[in-house]
Amino acid sequence: MFYISIFFQYASQYLKTRLTYRVDTVVEILSDLLFQAVNLVFILVVFGHTTLLSGWNREEIIFIYGFFLVPYAIFSSFFNIWDFNERYIVKGEMDRVLTRPIHSLFQIIMERMELESLFGVITGLAIMYYAGSRLGLTIAWYDLFIFIAMVLGGAFIYAGIFIALASIGFWSDSRTDIMPMMYNIGNYGRYPVDIYHNVIRFVLTWILPFAFVGVYPAAYFLQREEWYVYAFLTPVMGVVFLFLAVMLWNAGVKKYRGAGN
Repeated sequence: MFYISIFFQYASQYLKTRLTYRVDTVVEILSDLLFQAVNLVFILVVFGHTTLLSGWNREEIIFIYGFFLVPYAIFSSFFNIWDFNERYIVKGEMDRVLTRPIHSLFQIIMERMELESLFGVITGLAIMYYAGSRLGLTIAWYDLFIFIAMVLGGAFIYAGIFIALASIGFWSDSRTDIMPMMYNIGNYGRYPVDIYHNVIRFVLTWILPFAFVGVYPAAYFLQREEWYVYAFLTPVMGVVFLFLAVMLWNAGVKKYRGAGN
């Protein structure tokens, strides 16, 4: 209950700040929507030259993209720690965080939240509805719970990978470009893995499992039975990766020696 109360206090202060600068908030939301629209147009352009992509039709690819947007929006809202190394390690703000009686990772997540990114959930659901209606998909009552589990699993996978990358800063405070590179790699998860080489497919499944954010869980709702095993592994992969990342973070905090070092 303590952490829930802290979350709502942070969220309340964040909303007050964003409402003070409403124009900036609207611009950021429109910018995100434009970026999502560009990606959608890219899919349409590709299918302007072909009817199938490794056995997937246009509406199925669009559905996968829509699903991908939902866990990605949750990740972007609550795990926006791409600049952790420079801000908290290099500039020494981690010292301030560690003086408070709250878990350091929770504090940083709250300080870096961007709740306006949750609009991506609405966009993703709208895209899924459009594609699903074109495909004539039907869902059962229990699919809602499966959807929630898979969305959270996908968000946890993203969070786990980026928390692990941020944790490297506890051992090496040198600036790197690995975070932007990982964002680019993550985009591969919004397309079917069978369009890639076997090596890339293996990496996206077991090393950097971004395929569990988009194509694998979406395959369940597209009734692609050959991918069902991977689809139901999504929540498991999410919990495992997030757990390992938090363990790595805790180990890194113990190694942290302060800004003066």
